[in-house]
Amino acid sequence: MPINIPDGLPAMKVLEDENIFVMSEERAQTQDIRPLRIAILNLMPTKIETEIQLMRLLSNTPLQIDVTLVIPATHESKNTSRDYLSRFYERFSDIENENFDGMIITGAPLEDKDFSQVDYWDEMCRIMDWTKTHATTTMYICWASLAGLYYLYGIDKHLLPGKMSGIFEYRNMMPSDPLMRGVNEIFRMPQSRYATVYPEDVAACPHLHVAAKTEDGDIGIIVSDAGEIFITGHMEYDVNTLAYEFQRDIDRGIDPKVPVNYFPDDDPRYDPILSWRSYSMLVFTNWLNYYVYQATPYDLRELNKNR
Repeated sequence: MPINIPDGLPAMKVLEDENIFVMSEERAQTQDIRPLRIAILNLMPTKIETEIQLMRLLSNTPLQIDVTLVIPATHESKNTSRDYLSRFYERFSDIENENFDGMIITGAPLEDKDFSQVDYWDEMCRIMDWTKTHATTTMYICWASLAGLYYLYGIDKHLLPGKMSGIFEYRNMMPSDPLMRGVNEIFRMPQSRYATVYPEDVAACPHLHVAAKTEDGDIGIIVSDAGEIFITGHMEYDVNTLAYEFQRDIDRGIDPKVPVNYFPDDDPRYDPILSWRSYSMLVFTNWLNYYVYQATPYDLRELNKNR
């Protein structure tokens, strides 16, 4: 089944070239089917790239997906034109009275800031509260996972000595959980962040369960009793995303370390190798099937009644 996206969105051409079945809004309106409504709160500065990456992972399912792209109402993007945002995005205030089967909140390059310093933090908190009654399940990615763990569960983030960048191996700690079903015991995940949460803080919360961690204890995926998913990395990243970020940091004079386990022989002169997409596809498909489709009411108006 297709993924339904706004007419004219650049992601449509890219996904069609990859033989992914996408459907325009106009055609979707003629289908006699109730698609899953997924809202994506896109906080990344690279909006178009993130749209493509996430929609690619959401497309690998027989379920029909209707995507609504969302941005905060209290923040003005510096990297995406107002015309583009006006055409393809909804402000959160515009969808605040709607219900969704699932929601994804992306990362943002904000790990080095206190949460209170983020200009849309108050709205972010309101959104996280809103998800409890207006979305069956929410997936938090990278910075959003740190924000969600802090606001919802009181778990502080801690700055790392340097940027954690590269492809890291994680152990599947919950192979029987529907989210991790079919995922290898060891799998890879891209990371690109300056902060983390301590394992002992997560372990102290009875409502949180570590689904993936490295041998040295870095947490990759957390599942909550409420059906929230916290992914500290970027399973959605394309093969060249970390290379782009590495070169961007060089151009800024930051003198970054080479992303680990990414370039062959850790040599940036070579093209990176894509080694994580199958795991990413499976996790997102499991989320859609078990955490969204199997749990959401057919009539989304029932969401508020069940909370």
